[in-house]
Amino acid sequence: MINVLFAARPERWTTYEAPLRRALANAGIEANLATDLPPAEVDYIVYAPNSDLQDFTPYTHAKAVLNLWAGVEKITGNETLKIPLARMVDPGLTTGMVEWVTGHVLRYHLGMDAHIVNPDHRWEPEAPPLARERDVVILGLGALGTACAQALLGLGFRVTGWSRSAKDVAGVTCLHGDAGLSKALSQAQIAVTLLPDTPATTDLLNADTLAQMPRGAYLINPGRGPLIDDDALIAALDDGQIAHATLDAFRIEPLPQDHAFWAHPQVTVTPHIAAETRAVTASEAVVENIRRGEAGEPFLNLVDRALGY
Repeated sequence: MINVLFAARPERWTTYEAPLRRALANAGIEANLATDLPPAEVDYIVYAPNSDLQDFTPYTHAKAVLNLWAGVEKITGNETLKIPLARMVDPGLTTGMVEWVTGHVLRYHLGMDAHIVNPDHRWEPEAPPLARERDVVILGLGALGTACAQALLGLGFRVTGWSRSAKDVAGVTCLHGDAGLSKALSQAQIAVTLLPDTPATTDLLNADTLAQMPRGAYLINPGRGPLIDDDALIAALDDGQIAHATLDAFRIEPLPQDHAFWAHPQVTVTPHIAAETRAVTASEAVVENIRRGEAGEPFLNLVDRALGY
């Protein structure tokens, strides 16, 4: 019998208790799953960074912290955390992200906004280009970025991916490093940002980098708010360098009512809905790592503390 501590907000326990118990049973794992266990007896911690648990020192027997969030920026700097930390890679979250990104890329590619909102009743029968004539750049080739790149590739788009370190995704032109970023941005008719929030990615899209994109490009950010310099983006929109931006993540959430993004005619704000962790599939991912830990197999999706993701 192993002890699994669920350390998240109380409402999350209501959502996750049954799926986690079911996943443990299906995996044949006998576990005492609870929200309150003696720290020294805990084997695994199922964790959300906004929980009350911030000091991991008493958990002397724990083998891993299994994060319920895809983002780990709020926990990687915790100096009391000495054991392995696994980030959430949830198939349900990935599917949701692929659907959201694909929908907004197609929206821009097909020019749908001009037809949906057409108060002047303009009749301009100009067909959009084919997907194979459109360059889409994915900034970030982790699990989510790779899945989105593959989906867009399947629709026929010319897809380029950029990451900080070298990656290889079949059919996708993969670039990395500073020189690779400039090259990727130079051809980004539509750019999608799916990078983690780290010191190295803060304000990655700023006045200089936005200026490297083709004039009239489109920007989609379902990643992290700090990836974009807000003021620089507004200036690029006002100047016409960026034609339109769809933003799902922000530096402050909820986005303040007086923020310029709300009123800007070339910005679409969505309330951080691009993707969310699904309790059933996330529970299966958590339990798979518990199974691996008990079997002496490597954990999946371990976080590199030095890189921050």
